[in-house]
Amino acid sequence: MEYVLMFIAAVFVNNVVLAQFLGICPFLGVSKKIDTAIGMGLAVVFVLTVSTLFTFLLQKHLLNPLGLGFMQTVSYILVIASLVQLVEIILKKVSPALYQALGVFLPLITTNCCILGVAILVIQKEYNLLESIVYAISTAIGFALALVIFAGIREQLAMTHIPSGMKGTPIALITAGLLAMAFMGFSGIV
Repeated sequence: MEYVLMFIAAVFVNNVVLAQFLGICPFLGVSKKIDTAIGMGLAVVFVLTVSTLFTFLLQKHLLNPLGLGFMQTVSYILVIASLVQLVEIILKKVSPALYQALGVFLPLITTNCCILGVAILVIQKEYNLLESIVYAISTAIGFALALVIFAGIREQLAMTHIPSGMKGTPIALITAGLLAMAFMGFSGIV
């Protein structure tokens, strides 16, 4: 039951992009079409889960025992960048079609602060390995859900009449704010 509550809280109540404001750049930049939002969301789910696993193990089995906790951020960035490059190389060799579909999104994931933020939050909240993985998957699903919903709204907005001063970024920011307020409605659940 504890993991179900953690899942619900990470996806809806404490959504990483709408409540914690991590990953805003890809949220606003890749959310113009549902197809690209789904691709980015799936790539974030994979990379966030695997990078959280690696950074957790790095922290617990190397940085903490050697007293190198101050190297956390630098080492996490290196792990995330290396992991994204490794995934890109493997996808290029194993599945060129999937590489073509996700190829544009993988470099964006390297600079997504959501990935680094979750890796650090897992250590700060003192989760164990299973809790860390559940939290990472839940957070990534929450990011993907918010991204796809936002992309759907933006596609609908593209077909409506919007005053010229509100087109583009202004209406996107207002829409993101309204979506964040809608997700705040889930705060009484957990």
